Amino acid sequence: MRDGDGRGAGPGRGTGGRRGPGGPGAGRRDPHGPVRRPRRPDGVPGRPDGTAGPDGAARPRGDDRARRGVPRVPRDRTRGAAQREPRAGGPDGASGAPRADRTRRAPRPGRDPRDGARDAGAPRRPRGNGGPGAPRPPQGPPPRPPAIVRLGNPARRINIGLVGMAVVLSLFAGRLVQLQGLDSKVYEAKAAQQRVQPERLPARRGTITDVKGRPLAMTTEAREIYVDPAAVDPARRAEVAETLAKELGKPRKEIDDKLAQTDRRYLVVARDAAPDVAKRILGRGFAGVGAKPRYSRLYPGDDLAGSLMGFVGDDGKGLSGIEAAYDEVLRGRDGRQSVEVGANGLRIPTTRSSQQPPVDGRDVRLTIDHDIQWAAQKAIADQVAATGARSGSVIVMDVRTGDVLAMANAPELNLSRWRDEPVRNHVNRAVSEVFEPGSTGKVITAAAALEAGAVRPETVLRVADRIRCADRVIEDAEHHPVRPYTFTGVLARSSNVGTIMVANRIGDRALYDALRAFGFGARTGGGFPGEEAGLLPKWDTWSGSQRCTVAFGQGLAVTALQMASVYQTIANGGVRVTPRIVAGTGKGKDFTPAAPGRRTRVISERTAKDLALMLEAAVGEGGTGKLAHIDGYRVAGKTGTAQRYDESCRGYCGYTATFVGFAPADAPRLVVLAVIQDPKDRDNYHGGQIAAPVFKNVMTFALKTQKIPPTGTTPPPMRLHAE
Repeated sequence: MRDGDGRGAGPGRGTGGRRGPGGPGAGRRDPHGPVRRPRRPDGVPGRPDGTAGPDGAARPRGDDRARRGVPRVPRDRTRGAAQREPRAGGPDGASGAPRADRTRRAPRPGRDPRDGARDAGAPRRPRGNGGPGAPRPPQGPPPRPPAIVRLGNPARRINIGLVGMAVVLSLFAGRLVQLQGLDSKVYEAKAAQQRVQPERLPARRGTITDVKGRPLAMTTEAREIYVDPAAVDPARRAEVAETLAKELGKPRKEIDDKLAQTDRRYLVVARDAAPDVAKRILGRGFAGVGAKPRYSRLYPGDDLAGSLMGFVGDDGKGLSGIEAAYDEVLRGRDGRQSVEVGANGLRIPTTRSSQQPPVDGRDVRLTIDHDIQWAAQKAIADQVAATGARSGSVIVMDVRTGDVLAMANAPELNLSRWRDEPVRNHVNRAVSEVFEPGSTGKVITAAAALEAGAVRPETVLRVADRIRCADRVIEDAEHHPVRPYTFTGVLARSSNVGTIMVANRIGDRALYDALRAFGFGARTGGGFPGEEAGLLPKWDTWSGSQRCTVAFGQGLAVTALQMASVYQTIANGGVRVTPRIVAGTGKGKDFTPAAPGRRTRVISERTAKDLALMLEAAVGEGGTGKLAHIDGYRVAGKTGTAQRYDESCRGYCGYTATFVGFAPADAPRLVVLAVIQDPKDRDNYHGGQIAAPVFKNVMTFALKTQKIPPTGTTPPPMRLHAE
């Protein structure tokens, strides 16, 4: 706002701010337009706050200028009241009322002082001759015309807008093509995955039976009881825990601990609950408690052939024994079912569903006879307990087929509570535990010598009670003077010295080849789970003393199954048949028999018959196996007592007592082996004392079960010594 700019109200000036035709300064126009000052309520011009100066005219406030940073300039007071422009619209509304003297304002901050405004510090000059309306001489540079804002081209704005809209629409169109065209299958699959819920239909696991079809392991229906702790009503939590503990036979604390885990949504309480138990639990209507159908593995015999059978895990997969070895056959193939469900988890009616039925597993039929297995298991368990032994094993084998009719261990694995059993009971000791066979291995030295023609059963040997082998002296079990034993007597009396004397006649290489031919140092090939190969060092690595100890069954290691296979070979006329534990798979018309055991000629039939007679003498009068004699039957067999290597003492400590034989001796049908590990009685630990009675009990039961009659013949006389 400027003072003295010649636009004051006067004659001829209208209300629109233009001068009349006759007034001074006609034709001039203030570039900034009229500026009105505030008025007091009574119409008199005054200060911005409505107050008047001492002379009645409104004066600018100096402190306001200082506050805005504008220097204070002395006003030109040469003009009198007559020189001031009259202001239109005075207090009385007359156009000729004098204007109040005004002070020039400083330019606004940020505004160019050349934009038609007068310098704030320039003194005010009188107009013309001082009369009203007289033209004012120019003050400084001419006023700058106001800036003109030019508007853009409307057509250009429209084109730019259309291009922008086209780009946005093209992006939407491209995304639509991607969703509906290129990726439609992907999103359709994701939607179906959220809507369609797959469900596994478990297959029923096959049954494991004995040779007569009696179940040893079977599958039954069960229920998996689970809880959702977050969904259980807190007010009924104690009632839920009490009910589950009572119905499932679980500790109350175990149930309480699971219900307290409210951050979990699925916790299994029991996996093999009976269907009627699950029905009673669900009938209580507890929120957060549910049941799922599943199958449970049941073992009717509990520990019958436990380590041989093995067990399955919670996922239904075999973990050991036959259950693991034939898991693919037994498990079958699970089915699949899918249904469409809504957000609430309920099935949507009339929607599509698909189902692939499960394929149940096939049965596995073993060669085990349920009754013979039970008798063998009881006999070895009783003897292990009676002698305080560490463990024991019994094997019953069919001579002609190589089928294993019983494979018992003590202690045995209880399959109904296998999780609580020590891990050492999980292994089948009859095929996994290796030991030095002792005198039961002397038959291989005898067979090799007979095959080589080095001796005959009646060959006489002068046998002392000790012999030197390199840096060691080997002794017989009992001290005796030099005796003229026949070779039959050497075997019947189990003389270590006599056996070494015969082995020296054939050499190390021939003895090693015979051991290999009978199956030492290799698995039997019958597919027994967990079977070990034993230990047979090569003949050219034998030490000076080892070449003697190997001859009578020390310095090498075998399994019970390998030892039983040796006597099966002798009883079968010198033909070794690969042992077999599985008779076939399937049932009824779908039964597929297993391939028969491989037959291999190891020794001649004559050698086999000679050995059978020599072994029969070992069970007769004067032999070490008298306690294995069975009334009415001819029995052939051999005792064994070997020092036992034990890791716990890092050397030999304790003994292994063994007896193995076959009957009837003149027409062999069955082979029975009994081995007892580390008996505690140091006066009663020989194989003829503690293993032979087990052989007798098991063989007697097996002969009756198999309905094998005595041959009714009598053995020929066999000389044990020349005197």
